[in-house]
Amino acid sequence: MSQVYEELQARGLIAQCTNEEKVRDLLDNHQTTFYIGFDATADSLHVGHFLQLVIMSRLQQAGHRPIALIGGGTTMIGDPTGKTDMRKMLTREEIDYNAECFRRQMRRLVDFGEGKAMMVNNADWILKFNYMDFLREVGIHFSVNRMLTAECFKTRLEKGLSFIEFNYMLLQSYDFLHLYRTQDCHLELGGDDQWSNIINGADLIRRVDGKDDAYGLTFTLLTTSEGKKMGKTEKGAVWLDPAKTSPYDFFQYWRNIDDADVIRVMKMLTFMTLDEIAEYETLEGAGLNRAKERLAYEITAMVHGKEEAEKALSAAKAVFSGGASSENMPTTALTADDLTDGSIAVLDLLVKAELVKSKGEARRVIQQGGLTVNGDKVTDVYAAFGADAFADDGMIIRKGKKTFRRVTL
Repeated sequence: MSQVYEELQARGLIAQCTNEEKVRDLLDNHQTTFYIGFDATADSLHVGHFLQLVIMSRLQQAGHRPIALIGGGTTMIGDPTGKTDMRKMLTREEIDYNAECFRRQMRRLVDFGEGKAMMVNNADWILKFNYMDFLREVGIHFSVNRMLTAECFKTRLEKGLSFIEFNYMLLQSYDFLHLYRTQDCHLELGGDDQWSNIINGADLIRRVDGKDDAYGLTFTLLTTSEGKKMGKTEKGAVWLDPAKTSPYDFFQYWRNIDDADVIRVMKMLTFMTLDEIAEYETLEGAGLNRAKERLAYEITAMVHGKEEAEKALSAAKAVFSGGASSENMPTTALTADDLTDGSIAVLDLLVKAELVKSKGEARRVIQQGGLTVNGDKVTDVYAAFGADAFADDGMIIRKGKKTFRRVTL
């Protein structure tokens, strides 16, 4: 084993720990089974999940055994953490479909070969519960007064917390107890917003089984230097599914992060050595673009493969250098039905190209000087383009400084 805990600290990943001495020993000197839970609330993992998968992969490479727990059961309730309103209730079919999508994406980052890692679904035990038995075995150990002081519940009390959500902490805590008993799992990991749930799981093991060798470790949330959660764009979340966020858009997200965030994110999300990262720390101004390209390439390669990362890098260099259109640039293909009397209005064009959500937003972009077509600024909100404008390689549209689309007909 190596100095795993120290490496996590040096990369700025560790937020809180139930017992630093014990957890450090587990990670540095023993082959440890640990788990991270993922509720199947959507049909794709997103950037926030990616941090957890990177940590899972990092610990696996250090010799530990990860358990990826899919929350097929807990998703039926929904984690109230960080939410101002109750989550949408999903059907069993929706949850099962989402869980299968998660499985496919996780396998790109974690080796689930025999004995190397496990993937389990808490629906396998939660949905078999006898409610009265569960209350008597688990519920008796939870103080309502103490639960109400947890951050995940405090933020919801003003708007109202449903009884079904109140059960979430008990179920997540039981997951740890179940894996402790059945898989010799002694460590639960998660984002720092999960601290309350994690420490209650370790406490439940102590109360029910009388054991004091279960621990929790939380990781720093992926935020900007201003404290805002990363992984959000004008279009919504940055997904790992290429059908929801294209490899090019995924690459561009990381290529365009603020200068102040580059090195910190490089430490947290890539497998570059700290010595190698230190070389990028010396860069300033325009030189930081080289660090951003490397960051975007490394993360895109992990999620989408090196071939897609190369394509995205090539396309990004072409548009940022003012070069001609690139075959790897995100493309919108219009049809004759999109034209009216042989042309398409610029406001409709921006909506069709998914550069804006509405004509009103398109109008604001133009009025603020943020639209360029084939290198020429467009200032007329009533402009229109005929079929010939999309000939050859198509039209290159740039919104602002960093968002490009090719449009063909």
